[in-house]
Amino acid sequence: MATLLEMAAEIVAAHASTTPMSRDELVAELSEIHNALSALEKGEAIAAEAETIEVPAVSRKKAFGKDKVTCMICGKEMKTLARHLRTAHDMKPSEYRKQFDIPRTQPLAARSYSESRRQMAVDRGLGENLAKARAAKSKTKAKK
Repeated sequence: MATLLEMAAEIVAAHASTTPMSRDELVAELSEIHNALSALEKGEAIAAEAETIEVPAVSRKKAFGKDKVTCMICGKEMKTLARHLRTAHDMKPSEYRKQFDIPRTQPLAARSYSESRRQMAVDRGLGENLAKARAAKSKTKAKK
């Protein structure tokens, strides 16, 4: 009879053959499957937390591309995620970041989209207008 580790490895190998997975994802899944099989062998209930963990539709590395951002919940591709998260999943960007462990420094928009918006702002002189408004505000505070 196969050991629990061998059975867990077979299950993970079958899953990995149809789904691209990183090395860390393989190790994490192997651990989860082994723990679940151990619990079943002992007659214990499998932890409810393991059942509620949502597997991302794509990996975090693949989700944030140059021309598109992919929703890790449903796999839909778009230029920016904020509106999609609010309308399709009733979720705030901070909740999405927490669920999928996305750092705050990672923008939820495609790089090309952010770059084009930045260039549009530079072309319109919005940065200069902001600097003028801040200077005027600091002058009025200094007079008081």
